[in-house]
Amino acid sequence: MRGSGKLITFEGIEGCGKTTQVELACRMMAARGVAHLRTREPGGTRIGVEIRKILLDPKNGHLSAAAELLLYAADRAQHVQETIVPALEDGTVVLCDRFTDATLAYQGYGRGLDRLMIQSLNQMATGGIRPALTLFIDVPVTVGLARAVQRNHQEGVAETAGRFEKEAVSFHTRVREGYLALTVSEPDRVKRVDGNRSPEETHQQVLSFIESLLAN
Repeated sequence: MRGSGKLITFEGIEGCGKTTQVELACRMMAARGVAHLRTREPGGTRIGVEIRKILLDPKNGHLSAAAELLLYAADRAQHVQETIVPALEDGTVVLCDRFTDATLAYQGYGRGLDRLMIQSLNQMATGGIRPALTLFIDVPVTVGLARAVQRNHQEGVAETAGRFEKEAVSFHTRVREGYLALTVSEPDRVKRVDGNRSPEETHQQVLSFIESLLAN
């Protein structure tokens, strides 16, 4: 990597508040004059936007777990090549709403697909790019789901972007357990943030981790 850019990813179950935290982190960086790029998965490229529609549409509830996994990998491969790598090489801080850990948590722990296979697929899709910091915004499953359903109705997307919200509580519980396992297996990279507090209080904890990263 020629530049000194850093990849910061935000993770969590549905309704955890991570997208709000990405927005607040971007505002902080803009105020401080830090070159940054906000992006997301799925949907960080033109091609990815089309893949996102397939993945999140409740009408596609019959989508197989393997097909779901491969669609996420395709989105990621395009995203890394087209968006993330160029930004990092320019020395830009990239803030990404979901990345490889989401696939391990959702398709590995949630769907029960082989985790070693997922890790190999992630390696292929990313070309070895890894986040310098991952912020896991943690909330109880029932809290996150209630927030997500309310958000989708308020935004008028309940019929077009709520496929995961329709999953059983047990699925989301496994996803959360996957994220918690990552905080144990990779404590230097994956940091748990309490998302059950106010957005401002949560942002302060997020900010402390980001400041520590950027200071190095």
